[in-house]
Amino acid sequence: MSDLTTSIAVRSDALDPVAVHARVRDDRAGAAVLFSGMVRDHSPGKSDITHLEYEAYGEHVESKIVDVANEARARWDVLHICVEHRVGEIAVGGTTVLVAVSSAHRGDAFEAARFLIDELKARAPIWKKEHWPGGAEWVEGA
Repeated sequence: MSDLTTSIAVRSDALDPVAVHARVRDDRAGAAVLFSGMVRDHSPGKSDITHLEYEAYGEHVESKIVDVANEARARWDVLHICVEHRVGEIAVGGTTVLVAVSSAHRGDAFEAARFLIDELKARAPIWKKEHWPGGAEWVEGA
């Protein structure tokens, strides 16, 4: 099998969970975790969200995600990492982010994937705007 890989992308087109999962497949892996973040129809104080709009700070966002991935590699024994995040408008039910991690054991895959999504939300320069009938506003991340 190939060496360890980290694949990071911030894109405006739809995310493909099957393709992301395939990027972390490896015969050495006993586990692959795929987290999918989606647009829901509500948020605190709002029950009628129609869509979200994401903006990211260019190539800087990818380097921040790579930093987080490198930290995950230092903490857990993982084989492959793939993170993809959408920008632009995404309707309710649409996928906003995919995080996939493979490892020999499920514990490392779960822990690394959780760390990746939590730290991505906290540190990556990605901004979210909620839209509802008659209004919209930029909201703070986690």
